[in-house]
Amino acid sequence: MVVGEFSEDIDVLVVGAGPGGYVAAIRAAQLGKSVTIVDKAELGGVCLNRGCIPSKALITAAHQYEAAKASPIPGITSSATLDFGKVQAWKQSVVDKMTGGVKTLLKGNKVRVVQGEVFFTGPNEVRVLSEYEGQRFRFKDCILATGSRPIELKALPYGKRVLSSTEALALDHVPESLIVVGGGYIGIELGQTYAKFGSKVTIVEGTGSILPTFDAQLTRMVVRNLKKYNVDIHTNAFAQGVEETENGITLTFKVGDEEKRVTAEYVLVTVGRRPNTDELGLDAAGVQLTEKGMVQVDHQGRTSNPHIFAIGDIVPGPALAHKASYEGKVAAEVIAGHNSAVDYRCIPAVVFSDPEIATVGLSEEEAKQQYGEIAVGRFPYAANGRAVSLGADGFVKLIADKQSGLLVGAQVTGAEASNLIAELGLAIEMSATLEDIALTIHAHPTLGEMVMEAADVALGSPIHIVR
Repeated sequence: MVVGEFSEDIDVLVVGAGPGGYVAAIRAAQLGKSVTIVDKAELGGVCLNRGCIPSKALITAAHQYEAAKASPIPGITSSATLDFGKVQAWKQSVVDKMTGGVKTLLKGNKVRVVQGEVFFTGPNEVRVLSEYEGQRFRFKDCILATGSRPIELKALPYGKRVLSSTEALALDHVPESLIVVGGGYIGIELGQTYAKFGSKVTIVEGTGSILPTFDAQLTRMVVRNLKKYNVDIHTNAFAQGVEETENGITLTFKVGDEEKRVTAEYVLVTVGRRPNTDELGLDAAGVQLTEKGMVQVDHQGRTSNPHIFAIGDIVPGPALAHKASYEGKVAAEVIAGHNSAVDYRCIPAVVFSDPEIATVGLSEEEAKQQYGEIAVGRFPYAANGRAVSLGADGFVKLIADKQSGLLVGAQVTGAEASNLIAELGLAIEMSATLEDIALTIHAHPTLGEMVMEAADVALGSPIHIVR
């Protein structure tokens, strides 16, 4: 119920407290701006509360459970049991710790936090509604960071047994069986996690392969490991509808002209996300949207209203938390008068599958199109001492312009791919050449040596594999 409403002039308004919004707010405050951040839900947004952090906590728990059940090292035996309720409680403790950290950071940077739902009433004014009151703010500058939400299919409306990733992360038990509609990174991460916990998992993907945006070389080992956990994979498969019963749910899908049915305890739908731009009243603010509801911005994040900026999942490009944070810092700096601009040359992408997949920069095909002749160096985990001691399989691949030796892309699949890709992102950002990387002394024995070795391979002088 609204019991009162007043207008207030503020310097910078940030709408959305996810990894884009709270980072933008902190950066703007660091640069001397008075900042108010508004979110209708929890600090940290989807990433910290219902996405990146809780999913990685469950993935870690699944890895630990798997290792405890059957150590790959001879001589180690155990009898692991699983209390999924305690696992979920631990996962929530991780989330609470991280969201508490965001609250501390905002307070430490003197960012004012308001909880409520934002509606634009003019080009520089919003109304914020919370449960008990309404407020109006007139801002000099605004940063939109409202994120995205799961796409709901008409044929598979969310309900008791049709789940989005949010509900799948909060189950109170390990389902006996789970159908995953959508073989992208969210579907693969959650499907593989529940398979490790003991669920019978079926993946239904509409394209010709799982993780379709990644090279087949990278996904091959993920497919192998999914089959190891008895996961059924149907590609070129299109969901038609579901039929719920008292004890389960049956999904009907088509592969070509053939109709198939599979029954499970739950269906998880992970077919993409849509931007949260449809309920903000952006027309009143003069912010133009595309047909798909995205906000068009310039190279500084500025929308069609020069005092409103947009970042993260609501602007074109991959829907990744680290991209949103990066864009948030740029927008805050532009508002503070800096000549900042985005540079999307290397946005890393990571899938926390088993094994992990990580890429940055151009793929081989993209590099050929852009540079013509390229040099490629691929080094296997099997030839690295630390990887062998971890029982890890995979490879590191570097892609460079043949003429200049400039690193333009990198791919890693295997243990710690998510961490190894950081060095390669920095190398691209710093315009490093293959020779720079090959001549950089890497500690032994580490997985990082494979980066150096892959550069040696690309230069035609491999040490630890036969040319």
